[in-house]
Amino acid sequence: MADRADKARWTSPLRRRRGPGWAEQTPTWRAARPALIADTLKRASARPSGNWFVVGASRDVRPGTPYGRTVGDVEVVLWRSRSGDLRAGPGVCPHLGAPLRDSRVVCGTLVCHWHGLALDGSAFAGWQPYPAHDDGVLVWVRLDAVGGEEPSELPVVPARPAEGTGVDAVFTAVGRCEPQDVVANRLDPWHGSWFHPYSFVDLTVVREPRGDEGGDEDDAFVVDVSFRVAGRLVVPVRAEFTAPEPRTVVMRITDGEGATSVVETHATPLTGADADRPRTAVIEAVVAASDRRGFALARAAAPVLRPLMRHTAGRLWRDDLAYAERRWALRSTGRFPG
Repeated sequence: MADRADKARWTSPLRRRRGPGWAEQTPTWRAARPALIADTLKRASARPSGNWFVVGASRDVRPGTPYGRTVGDVEVVLWRSRSGDLRAGPGVCPHLGAPLRDSRVVCGTLVCHWHGLALDGSAFAGWQPYPAHDDGVLVWVRLDAVGGEEPSELPVVPARPAEGTGVDAVFTAVGRCEPQDVVANRLDPWHGSWFHPYSFVDLTVVREPRGDEGGDEDDAFVVDVSFRVAGRLVVPVRAEFTAPEPRTVVMRITDGEGATSVVETHATPLTGADADRPRTAVIEAVVAASDRRGFALARAAAPVLRPLMRHTAGRLWRDDLAYAERRWALRSTGRFPG
């Protein structure tokens, strides 16, 4: 009887859309005020990061294999100890400069492939380890010389669905721009249904950030939007966009299908602050959750779903990186403020 009652209460998350086509939708350019986006970006840029930078997915740093990333023109290498703890430090061997990302990890020790110098994660011959943090989805490294802020013990990790209840995937792409251009893209929700009609329709910003009036906790865009599934089939949700630190924007579904799910967009500079042609890595973590009973099957199928989730993120970032790169090109030549 209980099973039949559950089935009777089941409702599909899909809705059939009957709204206007792309050209007939309401223009959003008046609402997408450059000053509002710039002010929101300025407030985000002023928040502390503690000099922490996202360098990749937790599963990218596998036991027995080093993982390398350049952050702010600094080579970084990460690996796991014998117990699985995260280790990080300069990616240049202190002996003769070998790239440690190409070396080996033997019993939790990083061994240089040029001459066999072994690093266990403690200081050695001028080689100083970097603080590192694994939050279960992403790995972070603290680079005080690059960040230039007051360091903090831990990074600002956004709230996520409870551990073990979601399916996560991490997508990475690189663009010719600065982190602020990536963040500015995410702080412009109005472009969603115009620039990405294959993914979003019927987007309405129902509340803008209140700035100093509401404080950091209320500095959010609240959006009603429908995710396009196929044809006229959509999933309507309410979501909010916040920027908890200078290089991160979080979209969180607050109402509708998948409530509590998050999309974290992290912008990590690959080049130094004065680079003529800056490069920024977009590292986006999607953590999907649902209170539907069948979602346990999705968690079980996570290895199959992750490539699809990365593909979806990649389709969006193909366009959004063009947006960010265009913004940087115009800003760097003085043709557009920013």
